Amino acid sequence: MSHPNIGPGRTGQYLPQPTGYRAFIPSPLPPDPPIQMDAQLQLSLSRADRALGRLDGAIQTLPNPDLFVLMYVRKEAVLSSQIEGTQSSLQDVLAAEAQVLRDEAPSDVNEVIGYVRAMNHGIARLADLPVSVRLIREIHEQLLQGVRGSHLRPGEIRTSQNWIGPSGCSLNEATFVPPPHQEVATHLGNLESFLHSSSDLPILIQIGLAHAQFESIHPFLDGNGRVGRLLITFLLCERNILAKPVLYLSHYLKQHRAEYYDHLQAVRDQGACEPWLEFFLRGIEEVSQQAAQTAAAILRLREDHRTTVTNHFGRTAGHGHRILDYLYEHPIVNVKVIQSITGTSYPAANSLVQRFVDSGILQEITGGARNRAFRYSSYIALFHQE
Repeated sequence: MSHPNIGPGRTGQYLPQPTGYRAFIPSPLPPDPPIQMDAQLQLSLSRADRALGRLDGAIQTLPNPDLFVLMYVRKEAVLSSQIEGTQSSLQDVLAAEAQVLRDEAPSDVNEVIGYVRAMNHGIARLADLPVSVRLIREIHEQLLQGVRGSHLRPGEIRTSQNWIGPSGCSLNEATFVPPPHQEVATHLGNLESFLHSSSDLPILIQIGLAHAQFESIHPFLDGNGRVGRLLITFLLCERNILAKPVLYLSHYLKQHRAEYYDHLQAVRDQGACEPWLEFFLRGIEEVSQQAAQTAAAILRLREDHRTTVTNHFGRTAGHGHRILDYLYEHPIVNVKVIQSITGTSYPAANSLVQRFVDSGILQEITGGARNRAFRYSSYIALFHQE
């Protein structure tokens, strides 16, 4: 469907630079002519809003939402990093965090752990700092700390030209060239002003536009895609649409990766904001529904396993419940961890772990007699269902 508002120059323009290439110079948000909220976009918006509301409600029904939030965050970290080409899985991240060292663990697992760190840092900072250029720089620094790309100036706005295109392509062959570095601060400032202005645009429309604009500015030498996707979650939390960061939009963006990049490029080339927003809102609706189903499944699993502990653990049931709660945040453990949680002797902790194994709640995953580790597989599986 062609759209009367769509046309080159609506969201910015390509301008020749002194050395001969052309760079995209984004116009400040909101777009001009304004977003046309036709019947289709209104419908998508209302469905996305409703799905987010249901998800927020589903998370509130969990007995201690914070126990589960870390798994959602790790899941988003894995998927967002995979869009950028990392190989690490959720399993690899959990094993690395639990320091269950496997020879075949991908070397890029630290990038995913950096994303978890950036997300947790950003959410904590929202208590006293709005989504702003300062926050964006802080989370970029957390994201790239100690990983490949850490030589690319973590937390620093770029001071050279970057570009997007096939591996090894030159500036003149690039698919997309963002604004020159000396203009980045101005464009980021404009984006911050848009986020802080009292716009009458619906919040999800603002967030969709902000994500596309951030990707067009491409303010860092590395990590722009991941920071831009983090921005979506931070804005949902800052605007109180979600009480907790439990949305993994990267699942949808990874499934539709080519379409995702095509839409962002069409926003720049043709001013095609409405089709991008349509795609974005469809993603919000889809992943909100999935996450709400996951929340309901977590609740059922927890009830089942609490009953098992109560009925079969006898006098150790109190310790059993404490460990079960711990497993929702850290689903891979060893006997030493159990010992420190319960404050018991090593043999007592060992026999408690054995009860979990005999009940089918934990599985031994290292296969060795020493340094054994145990996994809460049925819980991890809930986050693996795609």
